[in-house]
Amino acid sequence: MPPIFKALATITVWILFISGCVATVVSPITRITVGEVHESLVAWAIGVACLVLAVVCMKLRQTLE
Repeated sequence: MPPIFKALATITVWILFISGCVATVVSPITRITVGEVHESLVAWAIGVACLVLAVVCMKLRQTLE
């Protein structure tokens, strides 16, 4: 495989990881300050899904080697 695919996979993993971490940290803060439980739970679920997808993409990147 060309090295561009590994680079794109790495960029995707970092974007998913950072967005997942931000979403899981911000959602409890939103729940405490604003009081919107449903919206903060959705944001938390999206954050967890981003973290899981980051792990899947990293495993996929390792198979490209």
